[in-house]
Amino acid sequence: MKICITAEKKTLDSKVDVRFGRCRNFIIVDTETGAFEAFENTNAASQGGAGIQAAQFVASKGAQAVLTGNVGPNAVQTLKAAGIEIYTGLSGTVNEALEAFKAGKLKSTQDPSVGSKFGMGK
Repeated sequence: MKICITAEKKTLDSKVDVRFGRCRNFIIVDTETGAFEAFENTNAASQGGAGIQAAQFVASKGAQAVLTGNVGPNAVQTLKAAGIEIYTGLSGTVNEALEAFKAGKLKSTQDPSVGSKFGMGK
């Protein structure tokens, strides 16, 4: 299964970026092989629509789940439409988030965790 974890840097030791649409990087991990790819979020500085564009990017990479700190309503709609599970409230490192996911310790959500006005204002 491929999952996407929002990250401050492009390594598994990086901290989870608490923003989805405006995160610095996406790390796509294959939970079966442990292989991963890191991508810079080129939409982070967009004037609007960053969450939708981020969700479309994640879907284009074949991710089946997103692990992040917070996600807005537009991103939630786009992720749900693509059949991608959403897990919010994460912190710590990307590796810690990955291990929690693999251990079944996370609960998916269908609701945004922040409003739509530019995520967390960054």
